[in-house]
Amino acid sequence: QLRLVESGGGLVQVGGSLKLNCEVFGRTFNRYRNTVAWFRQAPGKERVFVASIRWESGTTAYEDSVKGRFTISRDNAKLTLELQMNSLKPEDTATYFCATGRDVVSTPVSSEYDYWGQGTQVTVSS
Repeated sequence: QLRLVESGGGLVQVGGSLKLNCEVFGRTFNRYRNTVAWFRQAPGKERVFVASIRWESGTTAYEDSVKGRFTISRDNAKLTLELQMNSLKPEDTATYFCATGRDVVSTPVSSEYDYWGQGTQVTVSS
């Protein structure tokens, strides 16, 4: 069993920055096979992919609207995931979730991920 705990959300003005963190707890996390990702869900909308990183290789993927603004990274020693968000826009307002899955084939597909955090709220005010 794994447990993911997000932190770092909050209220920020348009153009500002936030860094989200996600700690991974549990002995079954496999650095060689697991992918970790961030998804977000705005009120009344479905949960959508934001970014992912394959833990071993560091290979990243981003949803088009966040490319060049968001950066996903992981700390192998601390077993934490980060999402640096810059140039924030009102449309970035959502609850952000971190997730992990083993042997993920298609990183933007939420059903590929087995474990999810509770989410952290990000609000961008104009």
